[in-house]
Amino acid sequence: MAGTLTSRRNVLRGLGVTLALPFLDATGPLRGAARIEGSTAPVRLATLFHPNGVYPPNWDPEGVGRDYKLSRILEPLAAVRQDVSVISNLGTGAKGHVGATSSFLTGTPLHKKAAGRINTPSMGTSLDQFVAERIGQRSSIASLEVGTEPPRSGGENGLAISYANTVSWRSDNTKVDPEIEPQAVFDRLFGVSKKTRQQLADEASIIDHVLEDAKQLRDRGSQTDRHKLDEFLTSVREVEQRIDRNLSPTDREAEWKPLIEPELYRPEAGIPETRDEHLRQMLDLIVLAFQTNSTRVATFMMAHGFSRQNFTFLDGVSGDHHSISHHKESPELTEPYTLVSRWYVSQLVYLVEKMKSIEEDAGRTLLDNTIILYGSALKNGNGHTTQNLPILVAGRGGGKLNPGRRIVLPEETPITNLHLTLARAMGVETDRFGASMGPIANL
Repeated sequence: MAGTLTSRRNVLRGLGVTLALPFLDATGPLRGAARIEGSTAPVRLATLFHPNGVYPPNWDPEGVGRDYKLSRILEPLAAVRQDVSVISNLGTGAKGHVGATSSFLTGTPLHKKAAGRINTPSMGTSLDQFVAERIGQRSSIASLEVGTEPPRSGGENGLAISYANTVSWRSDNTKVDPEIEPQAVFDRLFGVSKKTRQQLADEASIIDHVLEDAKQLRDRGSQTDRHKLDEFLTSVREVEQRIDRNLSPTDREAEWKPLIEPELYRPEAGIPETRDEHLRQMLDLIVLAFQTNSTRVATFMMAHGFSRQNFTFLDGVSGDHHSISHHKESPELTEPYTLVSRWYVSQLVYLVEKMKSIEEDAGRTLLDNTIILYGSALKNGNGHTTQNLPILVAGRGGGKLNPGRRIVLPEETPITNLHLTLARAMGVETDRFGASMGPIANL
């Protein structure tokens, strides 16, 4: 086994595998990280993007503050409402799916210049990349970008629809496309190279190769550390086993059935066949990435910004998401549109509950040490409106956030005000983000 116990305090090693550890008492405090007073764990930022907007009458809650009434779409939040705030009246002024998607984390819509060059004006860096550039060196992966759909072809208003594949921009001209295959994300997090994966092909789990290191650390750790380590290794093994099932499904050809569009074919190897399983695996990987401090910034494109994902697996839904978002106020479409939006909110609830169940230190949970920004770049898919966006913010951000409320801001408040507020909660010292007019008070 390589290294001493001291060098293993933050990672487990064995036979070509490096497994980053969650925060344990034995690892000591972190330097230079935004964190809760008395805690050694840093603050993390996760962004969850969903496409095609919502049906406003079924999204907008009644009331303000802590006594607001959950709307129909937001009803899944009931169990975690004290951990989530609803933010009203944020907007971008963008146009179309492509422009709106690109503006979700930048605040500046993608547009086409007269010369035909696609660019973004002024501050084109997205919130996640802005934060990662300043704190990314404190973890092995500066930022993690994951998704569920590959880029699409075609155009909208002179812009390539493929640009709606991501909300992450390193600069005006550099977009960051998400990784959509769970195994590739897993291997990146835990240092499993292609060569190592081939060498370990006959083994049940990469955990088997770090167990000797884990045993030494466990034997010398506190009771709390032993519990955290056992819980963590179990989570890693469960996620890996689920990913392995993607690669070796039973009778895959017989089980798969075409969906609504004839060009939709059997998913590529490694991509889960069901949409809910794909999303849950990616959410679990984000949790593992945060637990191990592999990264402190993660962005999840739950679907392409111009997504035509089929949702017939939901009772009461027929057709693809984009088509039903153009509802023209027909109840036959607003109802399934609402059901899809509720389903997306339920994915946030899954993430919140999972993070809330993971203890870190000083009596806090992973959720206490995390900021989750959730929302869509469109308010109403029917008219492509981009004011009063459907935005939720979850977690306590190391004590910087006070969730559990509906916060109604002045109309047409730029979304960059929220970006600025969250960047500062992540420990980034800045007075401005894009076209921001100032931070949001008492978020």
